[in-house]
This record gives sequence, C-alpha cells and structure tokens, in this order.
Amino acid sequence: MTTVNDTLKSALDIDGAIAAALVDYETGMSLGSVGGGTLDLDVAAAGNTDVVRAELKTLQRLGLDDTPEDVLITLGTQLHLLRLLQSQNGQGLFLYLVLDRSRANLAMARRQLTVLERNVEI
Repeated sequence: MTTVNDTLKSALDIDGAIAAALVDYETGMSLGSVGGGTLDLDVAAAGNTDVVRAELKTLQRLGLDDTPEDVLITLGTQLHLLRLLQSQNGQGLFLYLVLDRSRANLAMARRQLTVLERNVEI
C-alpha cells in the first residue's frame, strides 16, 4: 500500500501527466495534489466534483444499479480523467488526472490509474 502523496507522485509518472489530485466528491475538497502549472487544481477539483455528482445522480435516475469507473472530459489540448475509487476506504473519492493530449495514451493512463487506485492507502 502507498500513501496518498506517493500515489499522486506516481500519477505524474504517467505519460503526458500534467497534474493529479485526490478529491472528496462529497465536499469538493482536494485531499492532495501535485503538478498543475497554471491549472488551479482546487478550482478544477471543485468543478469536477459537480461532474461526478451529476453522473451518479443520472445513473440513479435511470435505475441503473452500477457505478462509473471513470469519467473522461476531452479538451482540445488536454484529457481530464476522473477515476472513482472503488475500494471500501475510497468511498466518496476520485483520482483526478490531467493529461497533455498530444503526449498521452488514454488506454495506458486508465490502466495505470487502476493500479494506483488498488494500492493507495487512505
């Protein structure tokens, strides 16, 4: 098991990674973040919390007994990947990864986030 900070630092090793954060989608607060440059991760975390909540509410309204693994937001130059933590301790949390679209491999990034999710100790 790895700490939140170690997990976030490892997320930055993913090809094309610009920033990473662990976010509580109940409160919209970031529990830790790395990278970002000019991207305000606190604002991004709070805004993407609304995205996660909307997705969960939509699934509930549809009567689907399922939970999303991740949510992808594609921009012209970036990919924003929101990976909902599925572990018992990760309830209400998501890993937020920002990727440079020109340098990232989305399939590999999703796979690597899954591995990080399994090993993070909260």
